[in-house]
Amino acid sequence: MNVFILNAGRCGSTTFIKSCQHIDNYTAAHESRTTFVGEDRLSYPDNHIEADNRLSWFLDRLDKLYGNNAIYVHLLRNRNDNINSFMNRTEFGIMKAYREGVYLTETQDNLQVYATDYVDTVNSNIEHFLKDKKHTMRFHLEHAKEHFTDFWKMIAAEGNIQSSLNEWDTRYNPS
Repeated sequence: MNVFILNAGRCGSTTFIKSCQHIDNYTAAHESRTTFVGEDRLSYPDNHIEADNRLSWFLDRLDKLYGNNAIYVHLLRNRNDNINSFMNRTEFGIMKAYREGVYLTETQDNLQVYATDYVDTVNSNIEHFLKDKKHTMRFHLEHAKEHFTDFWKMIAAEGNIQSSLNEWDTRYNPS
C-alpha cells in the first residue's frame, strides 16, 4: 500500500521522509516525480511513501488512481509558523507561482495575505479530499515524535524506529 504525505510545504516534509528512510518495508522519497507529466507524474512504486506539497494540485487524479487503496497523512505545522516560513520565500517557488500565477500580480504588497491564503487554501483542499478516505492521519509537526510512533504502527513499518525518531531532532531545509 502506498502512503502519501499531503501538505502545504514548509511543515517538515523533508524530515518526514528522512525519518521514513529508516523503514525497511517501504521506499520513501521527497518530491521524487516533480519532473514527470501526465500518467507518469503519479506513478509511484508499490509500498512507497511520498511527500510532495504539489500533490495538493493533483488530488482528483490521486483519488482516481489510489482512492481508498492508499494511506493519506495530512502533515500540518502551526499555522502562523507555516505562514511566516512562506513569507521568507516569496521570491521563488510555490509562493511566487501562487502570487503571480493564481492571483496574477507581481506586486509585493500584502505578502502575508498571499502566504495566509495559500496555506489555508491548500490545507482546506487536503481536508476536503480526505473527508471520505478510510486510511488517514493528521500529523502535527509540533508532536512529530509522538505522531510518528503512531504512523509507524499504522503502516506496520519494519526497521529501526529509534533512528527514525532521531531524524526529528534535525531541522532539514530551514528558512
